[in-house]
Amino acid sequence: MENKQSSSPASFIDSTIVPGDVVLDLSSMTNQTIKLGGGLRQDCDVISAMKAGTLRFSKPNKYWIESSQKRYVPCVEDTVLGIVVDSKADNFLIDIKGPTLAFLPVLAFEGGTRRNIPKFELGTLLYLRVVKANFGMNPELSCTDASGKAAEFGPLKDGYMFETSTGLSRKLLSSPTCPVLEALGKKLSFEIAVGLNGRVWVNAASPDTVVVAANAIMNSESLSTAQQIIMVEHLLKNIQ
Repeated sequence: MENKQSSSPASFIDSTIVPGDVVLDLSSMTNQTIKLGGGLRQDCDVISAMKAGTLRFSKPNKYWIESSQKRYVPCVEDTVLGIVVDSKADNFLIDIKGPTLAFLPVLAFEGGTRRNIPKFELGTLLYLRVVKANFGMNPELSCTDASGKAAEFGPLKDGYMFETSTGLSRKLLSSPTCPVLEALGKKLSFEIAVGLNGRVWVNAASPDTVVVAANAIMNSESLSTAQQIIMVEHLLKNIQ
């Protein structure tokens, strides 16, 4: 089977590709810097696919393969929801649904020093950023953005966390706003944190709101835009 090849990156965007397909030829892309997301690898001047899915592109220069799967493959700059499973002298060990546990350095917090190391109980849910994801090594996480600020990262208290496919997680974070979230936001007030590792956290003043939002999100993956709106309206009748 011959590999697809193209000197134009745009030729494969939003197209279905399979492992081994050559999607980018860097030798024909002079003076351009690109970022590779999940599912792509570089071999000299060639970027090829490692899994089946749809090639996506986001400005200014990031490419990745979007697919729906239960297993999460860590990628640098991904935002994830992690669960603390152990604590060491220098690191917290975090479950991010990946092939291996990730580690969160005790100083990877805004203003982190040896004098103010945070203490987390086992099972604590954290919103995190992947900063290193090298093959064959445990991923490294951080509770700060690229500028070292805490931003929205850190512990997620109360609320309800549930798991989805990685494909649904990406849809929830897409722009424009995912239809199910837009429909829910018009009627309900709630907080949400979405991890690209297939975990979603929802919190609201009312438990009924949390249940409706969680059910709507979990049921939305295989529905069209119109079907998502109808489904949300049906669920909202249960709390009115």
